[in-house]
Amino acid sequence: MQLDPASLTPEATYRLLSGLVVPRPIAWISTLSPTGVVNLAPFSCFTFVSNKPPMLGVNIGRKAGRRKDTGAHIHHRGEFVVHIGDSSQLEAIHESSAEHPEDVSEAALLGLATVASDTIAVPRLAAAPVAMECRLSQVIPFGETGAEFVVGEITRFHLREGLMKDGKVETLALDPVCRIGGPNYATLGRIVTLRGMAQTAKSVLGSGQA
Repeated sequence: MQLDPASLTPEATYRLLSGLVVPRPIAWISTLSPTGVVNLAPFSCFTFVSNKPPMLGVNIGRKAGRRKDTGAHIHHRGEFVVHIGDSSQLEAIHESSAEHPEDVSEAALLGLATVASDTIAVPRLAAAPVAMECRLSQVIPFGETGAEFVVGEITRFHLREGLMKDGKVETLALDPVCRIGGPNYATLGRIVTLRGMAQTAKSVLGSGQA
């Protein structure tokens, strides 16, 4: 089977790519509207882009040519929180993707308690196993439909007790969920452990150092 991208609508291309680029981790993002309403929405075009400083990247599209509330709020305030939800929160993650007027708080609608963040004004979810407070670093536009790759620098990590062991996250304890095509999600399933590989140090040597 062969498909010509030029013959596909943006919606058809999205359905195709979201079924091919799988599984995708979910950034469950809280933002604040200009009037102080807590917005909450999931985004699965999500990764990290830097380790020093730690930075996350999320692709945020538009609806009918307008920025989604999350994108608009990030542009307005320059702050957001990225959460990693677990399998017990899957239904809330999915339901938070429903469209509501800007003055409706998805967090309140779903009965999700929030707490103050340490370094930014945007609150974080109290029950999420991971929350990463972020300040906007840059926005890179892509394509013809107005999608933007939003990069934020992490200013604080919040991890549930018991998730870290010897400096690494215990993935089974985190119990993350991922997005696949359509309204479909998956959990970790089988984990395969292979031999560790030698790694060159990621630190950049300063000038004059050998």
